Amino acid sequence: MKNFVLMFRMDLTNDAAQPDKKQMQVYMQQWMLWINSLADRNRLADGGNHLSRSGCVLKPGNHVVETPYVADNMSVAGYIIIRAKNMAEATKIAGDCPILKGEN
Repeated sequence: MKNFVLMFRMDLTNDAAQPDKKQMQVYMQQWMLWINSLADRNRLADGGNHLSRSGCVLKPGNHVVETPYVADNMSVAGYIIIRAKNMAEATKIAGDCPILKGEN
């Protein structure tokens, strides 16, 4: 088994893009079912983190921008590390993530 990093992106800088409390409860239930299924199958490796909505970007000339890095209105919101035999299997595992299904 090899380790693969799954990175999760979202619009961290727009308050309107954040889920409300009810949506977050549904998302977290779906997320925990998925994460637990990965752990039960020994596919979840140690590591991973939910990242803060605050941050800064250091640019050339020591110019600091006081915001998380944003590209196409998206920032990295977190990551997990999974175990898979190869990239194809890692991609299949990632495809089961409830975030991609947009269920609410």
